[in-house]
Amino acid sequence: MLQSLLNVIHIIVCVFLVLVVLLQQTRGGGLGGSLGGGASQIFGGRGSGNFMTRMTGIMATIFMLTSATLAYLSSAGDREMREFDQVQEDR
Repeated sequence: MLQSLLNVIHIIVCVFLVLVVLLQQTRGGGLGGSLGGGASQIFGGRGSGNFMTRMTGIMATIFMLTSATLAYLSSAGDREMREFDQVQEDR
């Protein structure tokens, strides 16, 4: 149950991370500039850059946490198998 919930959260974060990175304005204008630059109109030219930078950092942090948690949970089966093998060898 927990692993399924984390998988869903992880996929949602992945999609938002890709979108946030693509919407950032770079020196060349980026995808955000070609879509009308809606974020820069709402937050102001400089404010949108700071907002998007913060969102990228937040999404990246959540992505890393969910990745590490999912890796730990998926290795739980390996730990149980090793313990089972050790019990079988002791008999």
